Amino acid sequence: MAKPLYRLQRFLRRTQLFLLFLGVAYIMAGSVLLLQRANLVVTQRGATSPPLSSLPSLPSPPWALRMPPVRVGGYGGRSSQIISRVQGYQPGSLLDDRTGTRWLMSRNLEIRHLRRRWFHSLMTEKDMSQVERSTPRRNVPQKGSYMGCFLDNSKERALRGSVSTDFRKMTSTMCQDTCSVSGYQFAGLEYGSECYCGNHITSLRVRDEECNLDCKGEKGSPCGGVGRLSVFTVEDVLPGQRRYRNVRYRGCFREPENSSSTSLVHVLQPNLTSQSCIEACMNKEFPLAMLRSSDCFCGYATPDFTLHEPAEEEHCSQSNTTEASLPSTLQRFYQVYQTPVQDSRCTERKFLPEKSSSLVALSSFPGAGNTWVRHLIELATGYYTGSYYFDGTLYNRGFKGEKDYWKSGRTICVKTHESGRREIEMYDSVILLIRSPYRSLMAEFNRKCAGHLGYASDHHWKTKEWPEFVGSYASWWASHVLDWLRFGRRVLVVHFEELQTALVPQLRSITSFLNTTVTEDKLLCAESNQDGHFKRSGVRQPTFDPFTPDMRGLIDGLIHAVDQALRDSNHTGLPLEYLPR
Repeated sequence: MAKPLYRLQRFLRRTQLFLLFLGVAYIMAGSVLLLQRANLVVTQRGATSPPLSSLPSLPSPPWALRMPPVRVGGYGGRSSQIISRVQGYQPGSLLDDRTGTRWLMSRNLEIRHLRRRWFHSLMTEKDMSQVERSTPRRNVPQKGSYMGCFLDNSKERALRGSVSTDFRKMTSTMCQDTCSVSGYQFAGLEYGSECYCGNHITSLRVRDEECNLDCKGEKGSPCGGVGRLSVFTVEDVLPGQRRYRNVRYRGCFREPENSSSTSLVHVLQPNLTSQSCIEACMNKEFPLAMLRSSDCFCGYATPDFTLHEPAEEEHCSQSNTTEASLPSTLQRFYQVYQTPVQDSRCTERKFLPEKSSSLVALSSFPGAGNTWVRHLIELATGYYTGSYYFDGTLYNRGFKGEKDYWKSGRTICVKTHESGRREIEMYDSVILLIRSPYRSLMAEFNRKCAGHLGYASDHHWKTKEWPEFVGSYASWWASHVLDWLRFGRRVLVVHFEELQTALVPQLRSITSFLNTTVTEDKLLCAESNQDGHFKRSGVRQPTFDPFTPDMRGLIDGLIHAVDQALRDSNHTGLPLEYLPR
């Protein structure tokens, strides 16, 4: 009996020693890690840098940092299947079992930029200045002259001209070039990514240390701070050598009966020419320059002077010859030019002040102009639009609603290309944007091959990828419309081509559908600034017709099917230019 007890005693002693050894090793390892961590913090702060104040506890990152559950859906099927659904198509057969590619996925680099921007928005001004001072700033040569650091806020802008954003590549040179071609004398940068232009600085100067953020695309170059604007003069160029973008002749227009309501500014200039009048109005930050004989006027489009009813050009040519010898009826016509200056009446945007209880979709087939319509809605309403996806390129260029969770209720409407029944029924209403399938297919193929602003080369159009693209995407164009007509609860149909030709009436209809009160001045401002940052320059087309007879036969059949479905749903049919002749 003694022998088994002795063995048990020995076993228990060994176990105690083993457990004691493990405990000591664990404590030593933890101590080493703590020492290393403390040494790293001391090294980063440096001997002369002030200690960082404790940051406030950060909430969970916004939903924009997590990808929403994007349904994977391809859009194949034959045209005969689509056409057969017009008379009485049922859900499930074609649309509910799709497989294909995921649209507009974010990349890791874009997510990191978004996290950094979100983190900065949670820090106080004091925290920001302390963080920036811990990193030595290197001198970067600037293109123009640095004017200093100025106060800036959304209600009282230091520079009240155009606004542009690039959260990845913004530099002081890029901002100065943008302001220069738009006719401005000063360029200001804020938050490291926002560019403001103007001809007059309207706020107070502060200490240069308060502009403590680097440009996103140029480390070491000052790009403002929190509510602070780093202001530069653009590179000096002689007036005759200035290069402006898009000075556009709007036409000949009769002076309104109540000329005082148009708030035109009379500019007195010796030896007046159209160029000198345009430059004078640009210096005064007006988007319109108007000539009448020896007089120059600057102003905006207003409800009494909409520029929607041009007169015969001969009226302006006669009134600009010898005004004194002409009847009074011919002395009241203006030659109107659109200057590169941005209309500043509709540049401010924000999230909805209260969470919306209604979820509105802005739905379209890819390539139908969804980004352009979002731009117009944001200009007219002053509220950001959201997206079912996250496109870092759009977010980096100023569509801040991209980072917001699509069901947050903080955006005026939500972009989507989805068209399954389950996805459609998540929305209370929809603005259904339709564009000619020929143009939509070409626009989306351009985007796939060359990005938002590029064009596919002739080589791309001649590869086998193009016919495969048409074969699968053309039927998706039709099924997308048919699904939303069938399952959408409240549908407003907008045709892209009609929005182009009659922008103000169509945009008024959209804002009314969104239950938003918008002034006529805001609508006219949106029309003036309609191009935005995502308009492809020119109308570059392939040197040959990319659509074969077989492709046209497929697409024309789908056009007839969609046109009939629209009429059966008590909507206006497709524009005549869609229909095959």
